[in-house]
Amino acid sequence: MAGYPELMHTALDTTDVRALAEFYRQLLGLQYRPGDERPSEDDDWLVLVDTNGKRKLAFQQVDALPRSTWPADDVPMQLHLDFAVPTLDDLQRHKQRAEDLGATVLLDRTEEEGEPLYVLADPAGHPFCIMVAKV
Repeated sequence: MAGYPELMHTALDTTDVRALAEFYRQLLGLQYRPGDERPSEDDDWLVLVDTNGKRKLAFQQVDALPRSTWPADDVPMQLHLDFAVPTLDDLQRHKQRAEDLGATVLLDRTEEEGEPLYVLADPAGHPFCIMVAKV
């Protein structure tokens, strides 16, 4: 057996591919893969990469996407992303950046000593966490 499969990227469904890709591009300091930089009427799949060109996130166009109702169980999270920051100050700064980019806070667990975090929803409604943690 020759190794294991390697995660290429995480793909998120969205009703507005460019808008959600742009949210995460700005939030995480990523860039578009070559060929995805310019908006097009055919934007139904976009990929973001890191500074080394490694794929990180992809975005797929769908006609409808029920927004997660988490923490209620009506429409579960289905998938969520976790992002680590080193300090509480960084946590507050990145939470504010996310809100400025269109995210909404779903849960504030910053008083928790072990792993302070925020659960936020991106503009398409996908929950994600920003937490103080060692990577």
